Amino acid sequence: MTRLTAAAAAAAMAFLADAAFAQQQAALSPGGAAQLQLVARFEHQVTGVTVSPDGRIFVNFPRWTEDAPISVAEVTRDGGLKPYPDEAWNSWRNARKNQIPAGDHFVCVQSVVADAQGNLWVVDPAAPATAAVVPGGPKLVRIDLKTNTVAQVIRFDETVAPQGSYLNDVRFSPDGRHAYLSDAGAKGALVVVDLQTGKARRVLDGHPSTQPEKDVVVKTDGQELRRPDGRGVEFAADSLALSPDGRTLYWKALTGRTLYRIATDALEDPGLSEKDLEARVERAGEAEPTDGLWIDGSGRLYLSAIEQDAVKVLDGDRITTLVQDKRLRWPDTFSEGPDGTVYVTSSHIQDMSWFKPGNGPRLATELWRIEGTGARR
Repeated sequence: MTRLTAAAAAAAMAFLADAAFAQQQAALSPGGAAQLQLVARFEHQVTGVTVSPDGRIFVNFPRWTEDAPISVAEVTRDGGLKPYPDEAWNSWRNARKNQIPAGDHFVCVQSVVADAQGNLWVVDPAAPATAAVVPGGPKLVRIDLKTNTVAQVIRFDETVAPQGSYLNDVRFSPDGRHAYLSDAGAKGALVVVDLQTGKARRVLDGHPSTQPEKDVVVKTDGQELRRPDGRGVEFAADSLALSPDGRTLYWKALTGRTLYRIATDALEDPGLSEKDLEARVERAGEAEPTDGLWIDGSGRLYLSAIEQDAVKVLDGDRITTLVQDKRLRWPDTFSEGPDGTVYVTSSHIQDMSWFKPGNGPRLATELWRIEGTGARR
């Protein structure tokens, strides 16, 4: 890949809007080999981020604790947000769910991913508050980045996104023919989509590799993270990553330590029985509870260490801490820029009103870039 153009570099510098916030937080002692640089700060809870090959940055805001005013946005040069692809697709509101069709509006977007073919893909599990799925809402939306218009909508019926599901993240085969999604809901699974036909299959549904591990309790700030009624954090297949050659898909439950993998040619074979597919699942290693995964162009696996406010890297068989910083509260989603720089959102899940009712529904969050990860090629 090439380095950022001068215009893109200037735009990236312009994203460092909230300098006062960054200066205020500078007294916190970071650790690891890299440093965080603030890209943007948001008034609402962010989860996903993606950077297109030409350096455009997109983020999304799920409807978890509030009726968010924007679901998908492009980060502008001055650090602001522009509803993307337009205001109409972002006009859904929980309060008006019986007045707005769920099939052609963003209901509760969980992730955004730019592919190598010039598209932005949006994963909409359509389950506000990770609760009931809005009928007709679950979908994968393709937006043409050249025209900034929706070019394809792949809708998922209840065989793919049943009640209790929460589609989480997505990766794309290098040839642009297939998508692989994780379902972090009540019964974890993976979903395989033929992007040419729009046909989707739910696989490894209820398989141990896609389920939370019962002995894992997520801890943040040194204590077990629980709701006032005692419920802890329990999310199934969540973290997702694809090898640079597209041949191997990795995943793990957020509430889990085991990293799994499978050959993508097995996932893409509809003639393979579920039993035979399950036999292809391999244990790839052990880690701690993680939210986001990312494999960069050099083949290094990034892990969001949510319990430690850190990003770690698995390189070969060695895990090291890339950056640890108290400002990185719940590192959530990764993306890689054109120059190899890695971006990460901090979604502050431990500060949500689910766990701290006194905080209220609105939650300020951030987007960071990790200095020291770019221009490796």
